[in-house]
Amino acid sequence: MANQDDSGAPQAAPGKQLWLASAGAAAIALVLLVIAILPAEYGVDPTGMGGALGLTAMSTAGNRTLEIADVLGGNEDVRTVEIPDYGQPVPLPNPEIHQSEMAPPQTRTMTVSIPAEQETEIKTVLREGKVIVYSWSVDRGILYSDFHGHDPEVSAEFWVRYEEHQEGAASANGSLVAPFGGEHGWYWVNLNEHPVTVTLTVTGYFDDIIDYGIF
Repeated sequence: MANQDDSGAPQAAPGKQLWLASAGAAAIALVLLVIAILPAEYGVDPTGMGGALGLTAMSTAGNRTLEIADVLGGNEDVRTVEIPDYGQPVPLPNPEIHQSEMAPPQTRTMTVSIPAEQETEIKTVLREGKVIVYSWSVDRGILYSDFHGHDPEVSAEFWVRYEEHQEGAASANGSLVAPFGGEHGWYWVNLNEHPVTVTLTVTGYFDDIIDYGIF
């Protein structure tokens, strides 16, 4: 028989009260499991509420991947990395892409006069991995230009080309991360029937700039 309080109203037995409380707690836990825990932890969203609340994105945050190109070389061409937890950086395929320096970059501007139909060569001396930004222009006319690099200590036959203007150009701008230590610069031929003056500006971590003169 049900218990009665002082007013005479019937009350549930203690065992029934405990069962009702347990059933209520289980129902709440089930709702939390379906709406919150399954979408957030396992990406399972049977009700769609997890997606609406942004919880399903949490389950995939540590499993997404992306490709980062190794622009400096030395490792694989492209590395697929796993996106880590929120607030953590993605590992670089080549940490040497950043280099701390003891001194600020230097800037040097120089002018070179090239007689008609003559040629010259200007080279920056760079250690491996060092970077320069450059800009050159001619006062009038155009020049044949070959931007290349070589290591004198390896072989006179060893060289690489970065850019060539076969038909001639009046100016050029760019940057270079030296793939090896050595000399990296420009070979110019005056394609005009009059002398020209080239103005070259180089900024970066070069050790020297060599003017090989007119030849």
